[in-house]
Amino acid sequence: MGLSNPLHIAFLLVIMLLVFGAKRLPEMGKSLGEGLRGFKGAIDGEPTPSEIATHTTAVPVQATAMPTQAMPMPTQVTAAPAQEPEVVQPAAETVPAPLVHS
Repeated sequence: MGLSNPLHIAFLLVIMLLVFGAKRLPEMGKSLGEGLRGFKGAIDGEPTPSEIATHTTAVPVQATAMPTQAMPMPTQVTAAPAQEPEVVQPAAETVPAPLVHS
């Protein structure tokens, strides 16, 4: 029982070939392998190749000249006085009268 028998594996591959087609199976295998590698890397904490590429690419920095004039000082902004929050009292709950059975 199970997939330990080579005949079962061959039968499963034939069924997959009929369902998905010969062109689609290698694509599915590749995406499945990439997904498993990504999952394993996430569990182990290893960076993926795309993360490595984004962290190692250097961004050229263009030097800019400093302005010769002094920068104007920002205007002072005063905060509006804080308003007291409005306290909302909960509505009185109405409790139904108990039912009396006679």
